[in-house]
Amino acid sequence: MIVRAMLVGLALAATPVAAAAADYRSIAEGGVVMYDAPSRAATPLFVAARFYPVEVIVSLEAWIKVRDHTGALSWVERKQLSDRRMVLVTAPQAQVLARAEEGAPLSFTATQSVALELVELLPGGWVRVRHADGATGYIRTALLWGV
Repeated sequence: MIVRAMLVGLALAATPVAAAAADYRSIAEGGVVMYDAPSRAATPLFVAARFYPVEVIVSLEAWIKVRDHTGALSWVERKQLSDRRMVLVTAPQAQVLARAEEGAPLSFTATQSVALELVELLPGGWVRVRHADGATGYIRTALLWGV
């Protein structure tokens, strides 16, 4: 009985656990200072532009530790973040198509580091996005960071 319980325990420990979905946010307004610690007295690292997407790593009461598309970690005041989901184009040029299928007509082209609003996640590795000028379309998730 003890051996059986140990085997069941080992089997459960070896069962893969679904990874928790990442929590992405974006910078709410332009000119937000990103710090190396959760304090305005900390060292400023860089200034983030409006809609810059970030991944939440640690959440404190007034501060959030985030990771950007380069993997860099920094702290930002919670009030400076938005729940608006943005993604960043990582390819030198990315075609945004009229439909979520290869060979669909071109809606627009986005260049590297352009932030697009994530409208909808679709099956098969596609995302529906919206450009700041209002144009919408579909793009492969492999060409984006923040999905």
